[in-house]
Amino acid sequence: MVVGVLQMELAIPGAMCLKDKRRVIKSLKDRLGGRHNVSIAEVDDLDEHRSSVIAVAMVSNDRRFTDSCLSRIVDEVRMVHAISLIDYGIELF
Repeated sequence: MVVGVLQMELAIPGAMCLKDKRRVIKSLKDRLGGRHNVSIAEVDDLDEHRSSVIAVAMVSNDRRFTDSCLSRIVDEVRMVHAISLIDYGIELF
């Protein structure tokens, strides 16, 4: 069994308030969760309206598959215009 964890630090430059940020983050979480069958949560910067830290978790039986799926999620997040990916890290256990 392999557990993969992706942590992404995001900037949301267009958010003028927490309501704007939560709308963008909810949309991202719904889209990624539906397409990739992963668990997603906002884990830090909860009260900051222009930044967020998102964690994505995935369980599988193949290390390369897990790494590949999490890397595809990073690529997909980079394409979202309302969000800037500042940093990310992938850990496999």
